[in-house]
Amino acid sequence: MSTPWEVRFSNSRQLPYFYNPQTSKSVWEPPAGLSPQQIAVLPGAGQYLGQAQAQQIAQGQGQGGKEGEVRASHILCKHAGSRRPSSWKEVSPSEILISPAHLSNALVNCPERITRTLPAAREIIQHHIDYLRSLPPGDVPREFARIASGDSDCSSAKKGGDLGWFGRGMMQKSFEVSPGA
Repeated sequence: MSTPWEVRFSNSRQLPYFYNPQTSKSVWEPPAGLSPQQIAVLPGAGQYLGQAQAQQIAQGQGQGGKEGEVRASHILCKHAGSRRPSSWKEVSPSEILISPAHLSNALVNCPERITRTLPAAREIIQHHIDYLRSLPPGDVPREFARIASGDSDCSSAKKGGDLGWFGRGMMQKSFEVSPGA
């Protein structure tokens, strides 16, 4: 049986994904209805899944996490009352490697602590939620990753907001409850 699925690579998340060019549908997990052997020989599987990962899929081990683990992505918008009100994108004066002659100019351009209010942070997140809900479902993962890459105050922004696989006790409680709910 021929399948239209192929394996592609997400530059924003730095992860392989499955794409159906006939429907323009993208999914992170192997498509339902395909055997592990079919997945391992999809166009792009050898290149993007790598030989070891393709072999794991062929043996039925998939590319998912361990049993009891979930995978989540998020966009973090910190506010002045956050536990650590600074962003991974900011550079503190102690991290600047610059000559003393240029230090005063560098400090002027150095971002400061996050000062936005909690309501302002919630408004930003609600705007992102409303925008993502307005999109066709197939566009949401790509657009979510784009927004996370540019706007998230979490270092997961470098991977499009992807937190990877995790189980109970590995993350803050809000991440343990939400994805598995």
